[in-house]
Amino acid sequence: MHNLSLVLSRSSSGIDAPQITVETHLGNGLPAFSIVGLPEKAVQESRERVRAAIVNANFEFPARRITVNLAPADLPKEGSRFDLPIAIGILAASGQIDSKAARDHEFIGELALSGELRPVSGVLPAALAVARAGRRLVVPQENAGEAACVEALTILPGSHLLQLSEHFNGTSLTPPFRSNSSIMQPAALPDMHDVIGQEQAKRALLIAAAGGHSILMSGPPGTGKSMLAGRLPGLLPALSEEEALESAAVRSVAGLGFELDSWRQPPFRSPHHSASSAALVGGGTVPRPGEISLSHRGVLFLDELPEFDRRVLEALREPLENGHITISRAGRQAEFPARFQLVAAMNPCPCGYHGHPHKPCRCTAEQIDRYRNRISGPVLDRIDIQVEVPALPAADFAAGKGSRVESAALRARVVACRQTQLERQQRLNSRLGPQDIERHCGLSDRQQELLSRAIDKLNLSHRAFHRVLKLARTIADLDACGQLEDRHLMEALNLRRTG
Repeated sequence: MHNLSLVLSRSSSGIDAPQITVETHLGNGLPAFSIVGLPEKAVQESRERVRAAIVNANFEFPARRITVNLAPADLPKEGSRFDLPIAIGILAASGQIDSKAARDHEFIGELALSGELRPVSGVLPAALAVARAGRRLVVPQENAGEAACVEALTILPGSHLLQLSEHFNGTSLTPPFRSNSSIMQPAALPDMHDVIGQEQAKRALLIAAAGGHSILMSGPPGTGKSMLAGRLPGLLPALSEEEALESAAVRSVAGLGFELDSWRQPPFRSPHHSASSAALVGGGTVPRPGEISLSHRGVLFLDELPEFDRRVLEALREPLENGHITISRAGRQAEFPARFQLVAAMNPCPCGYHGHPHKPCRCTAEQIDRYRNRISGPVLDRIDIQVEVPALPAADFAAGKGSRVESAALRARVVACRQTQLERQQRLNSRLGPQDIERHCGLSDRQQELLSRAIDKLNLSHRAFHRVLKLARTIADLDACGQLEDRHLMEALNLRRTG
């Protein structure tokens, strides 16, 4: 007599979670246990974990020819996430649990030799896919809080294989998981009130936050560039549920810890300038997201921008334009979202004091040119705002001169400005296409002539021309102006000047 069972699970491919059907067949012949369907090393090792878990949970391990097929067979499978569905499949095929009761469930989890369930990474993308399919998800207890972020999903938390068998056999039902944690953005974000002076940089950050624009700050060491960059997340509105799920799904795939109380906060990533291209973009034999994807829906801060390897900076060009990154490896390809807001900082020269009012610069003109040329023109062309952050006079800094506006007040302006953009064009100004620019950034003949002369004088590209218009549109929205005015264009042009 041949017995067959079908159990559903989810694999991991980028931030997608394709469905995997675990087919278990118990046949006649000498006892054997084989797994087919492109299983990698960790999946092959699950045979011993599953065998020990079933025996130690006081079940009978079938002394038959066991064949487990992970379909579709052409999709590579990796990790220990298939331990639980394989074990459930064997128990269902051997009649030790009710296969009909498990039919509308999907299973993910690693098994200990004792039969206990251990957490795995990449649960959130799977939870999203299971919710869309209208099924229930069975996960280890430690993963239940993460999966519970998907509100439309029923989650069955498991701690032991025996507990799950009792549930599906109807002898002791396990209640669905209920999260008691409140989901909110933490209040303890760095505040703009701490920044003394630097009015132009503060204004530039406000504009960048309002329109989702990228920004490069240049100035001597200690003028507050890193401090300003760290306060940009405090100006951004809290993520919507959909945006937060996208960001959390990337972190889940990367195997990073999940913090339920801060998942609505825009991520802030600040990789060191020694980071490799794979660390920034993503990579590996099994593609994993890099820093640009981990900052999806948030801020990517690159300090000491010219110190990054040139190939690393060139890799930013695709995601800055398209909002995603594709990683190709032999036999597989993964696409990760990368809709981040770039904030970069650099010194004006290698020693850092070129143009400083009190400290002399030791660099030659050739050294300064070589330092600045480490950032290619195409990369620099894609940065909307390029602003100087000069050294403040000691007396002004000691006296705390300048406006001291709190981030909450600025964030309210950003939220109102973004709402205006979304109502008008369903996207932020930084993402306007050529046709959108013609529709929403119209200029008079005089303004076109004015802008053309300025573009020629500054030697800006056609891409920069469009970015100036999008920047001017954001400035006008902050001023609640329906039409672009000369002052909006002039401020946008001034924010493109690198000195």
